[in-house]
Amino acid sequence: MGNTKQYRLLEIFFRALRGENISIKKLAYEYEVSTKSIRRSIADLKAFLADNRELVGNTELEYSYKDKCYRLYMGEFLSSKELFALVEVMIGARAFSKEELLLLVDKFKRFTTGSDRIKLSELIRKEMYHYPEIKHDCENIQDRLWQIVNCISENAEISIEYYRMDRKWVTHRLRPASVMFADYYFYMIAYKCEEGTDKPYYFRIDRIKDITEHRKKTETENIPEFDEGLLRKRSLFMMPGKLRKIRFEFSGPSVQAVLDKLPTARIIERHGNNRYLIEAETYGDGIRMWLLSQGSWVKVVAPEEFVEEMKAEIEKMRNRYSI
Repeated sequence: MGNTKQYRLLEIFFRALRGENISIKKLAYEYEVSTKSIRRSIADLKAFLADNRELVGNTELEYSYKDKCYRLYMGEFLSSKELFALVEVMIGARAFSKEELLLLVDKFKRFTTGSDRIKLSELIRKEMYHYPEIKHDCENIQDRLWQIVNCISENAEISIEYYRMDRKWVTHRLRPASVMFADYYFYMIAYKCEEGTDKPYYFRIDRIKDITEHRKKTETENIPEFDEGLLRKRSLFMMPGKLRKIRFEFSGPSVQAVLDKLPTARIIERHGNNRYLIEAETYGDGIRMWLLSQGSWVKVVAPEEFVEEMKAEIEKMRNRYSI
C-alpha cells in the first residue's frame, strides 16, 4: 500500500511538472480512490516542496478557484512574455541554423508552463517556418563558439583554417582574446602570433572551418588588456580600421535611431526642428558604410580626412550611374 501511495505521489508531481492541471475529482476517479486520499497526496507533495527549498527552489502547488485545480508554480519558470521576447530576439538575430534554433526553443519551452508552451508554439509557428537561416562554413556554430571560449580561458594559442570575405582560404596562428556577437554573426577577436603586436583582428566564427589547439600557452602578463564593452560601443560591423572621433550633420526623421546605433554618439548642436550636429567616437571602417546608407540625411564635417573618404566614395557611386 505504501509503495502505491508513493508511486501515486510521484506521478502527480510529474504530471504537474509537465504543466498539467491537477484536478482532485479527476485523479480520484482515475486512481479509483477517494478524493480525501488525493487531497492527502497533494498535502504531502506541498509539504515536500516546502521542506526542500534548497533542492526545488521556489516551487509550489497553487490552487485555482476558477478552474478548480492545482498547478505547479516555479519561481524559475519563464513566463510566456519572457520566453516570447527571448525567442523573437533569437529569430531576429539569425545567428543559428534552423535546426539549432528549433532545439534551443524546445529546451526553453521546458522551463515554462504547459499552457504557455502551447501559446508560444502558436505565436512563432509561421516565423519558424519561414526562418531565413544564414549559411555557415562550420558544422555547428555553438560547438565552434564553445571551443574558442575554452581556448580563451586556458590562454591557448590556436591555428584556424578560415574563409576570408572574398572566399580565399587562409591559415592563421592566433591568440584568441574574446568573442562577441554583432549583426547576425559571432566574432572572435584575436591577435596574430606572427606579428607580435597588440593589434586585434576580427574573425567571423561561422567562417572558421577548423581549429587546431596548440600546447603553447600565452603567459598572463603578456596578454593585452581587452575591453569588450568599449569595443562594442566604438565599433560597427566588426570591420578593422583606426579609432577616430567624427562629426556629422543629421537631418533624418529619427535622431534617436542614430544615438541607438552609435552608443558613443552625442548631440553637439541642434539647428531647427530636425537638423543635428553629432559627435561620435568610432573604431573601424564600418561607420563609413553605415553613414552612406543614410543617404542625403547625413553630411560628414570632421575630421577632414574622413570627409575626403566620404567624398571619394560618393564620387565612385556617382560614376557607376554615369552614362
